[in-house]
Amino acid sequence: MKDSTQHLITFSTNDTLVDMIKKTAVSQNFTLINIADETAVGPTRIVAQREALGEKLSGQIGKLFEHITEWQPVLMIFDLDNTAVPWERWIPTLKTSPATRRFPILSVGATDELLAEAKRVGSNYTAQSNSFQENQAELIQKYARVPNFERLAASCEEPLSDLAKEGIELFNQGEFYKCHDALEEAWNLDKSPGRNLYRGILQIGIAYFQIERGNYRGGIKMLMRVRQWLDPLPNHCRGIDIADLRQNAEAVQNALSALGPDRIDEFDKSLFKPIIWSG
Repeated sequence: MKDSTQHLITFSTNDTLVDMIKKTAVSQNFTLINIADETAVGPTRIVAQREALGEKLSGQIGKLFEHITEWQPVLMIFDLDNTAVPWERWIPTLKTSPATRRFPILSVGATDELLAEAKRVGSNYTAQSNSFQENQAELIQKYARVPNFERLAASCEEPLSDLAKEGIELFNQGEFYKCHDALEEAWNLDKSPGRNLYRGILQIGIAYFQIERGNYRGGIKMLMRVRQWLDPLPNHCRGIDIADLRQNAEAVQNALSALGPDRIDEFDKSLFKPIIWSG
């Protein structure tokens, strides 16, 4: 696993509420991050032009996406009474992006109208403010989505499938488009938690293919999605050096982000490193 820290994210200006959640987070081995308002997000380093609902790559929501995909939160708690955060825009955007939609959202508010609206725009769970304050430890434990690291580690002791080996060989030959089919079939046939290894490699391959085609947005979007599959894995899985793979994908994303869409033709393709594995 890249980082053993499990993040719980709150969006609130209520210091009393945040302090209460922080104590619960610590007791459950989570690290709390609070985003009180839009300015706390900061400007994005990713450059984009026209955007639709989904992975927003520019502005404050773009920076939020960068943070969320980096933190991989076990739970996000929106304080609906916090008018400093545009949760009506942020929640549906987070819940429609393949990079972030798996992360659960719990919305807490004082009125049924606020809770109904939060549910409508995509919140997974809602709770009345008073009820949440009385039962927040149980609710956080109930709704937090924590990977089963023991099962992942056990699954990573299994061998690579022949289809996965075929896909990785094509990846290492620079055949980023052709590697897709073998890795997707390997993922479909494997029902164990370790199957996400194949999805992660597959999506890196798609990202590299998009970069080769000069598709900046396509490359960035796929790289943002990869972390949810690779970050929970141990540093070695089924003979593959996962730590090296994550590092290489991150280097590609950083270099691509620095260039932006207008300079993608300057991207250094030597950053496309082969996957280290023992076959």
